[in-house]
Amino acid sequence: MTQNARLLMTAVGCLILGVGALAAYRAVFPPAGHAPCRPGAAQMARIELVFGTDRKNGGAVGEVEWQSFLEAEVTPRFPDGLTVLTGYGQWRSGGNVRKEGSRVLLIWAPRAPDNEGRIEAIRDNYKARFEQESVLRADGLSCVSF
Repeated sequence: MTQNARLLMTAVGCLILGVGALAAYRAVFPPAGHAPCRPGAAQMARIELVFGTDRKNGGAVGEVEWQSFLEAEVTPRFPDGLTVLTGYGQWRSGGNVRKEGSRVLLIWAPRAPDNEGRIEAIRDNYKARFEQESVLRADGLSCVSF
């Protein structure tokens, strides 16, 4: 085999490897807005908010207060549906482990520019109303079917 033929074969091999690597990368990390959903599923925004229940001055946010907050602040902003899970959380603060009850709010909604303002209003209102330092937020995309 001549040197030119070896160079050509090497170049073709590198091209095939490069295309294969790009295809594998795209399968694992699809471009934004192009998640490969299974047939019958649609891509939606997944918004998770975690609310602590302990107040700075003692006591905890009770069930009646939480339900009132949901009805006044969350449901009007996301009327199509939501899920609330009751949980327990802990974190390190100043070398000590702090523990408290929590509520996890899960919302799947169409991706929309106004989601940001609606979510931040919920977080801000909870912090002000129940003396909280923060409300954890996690965003993602999910393939959803009903």
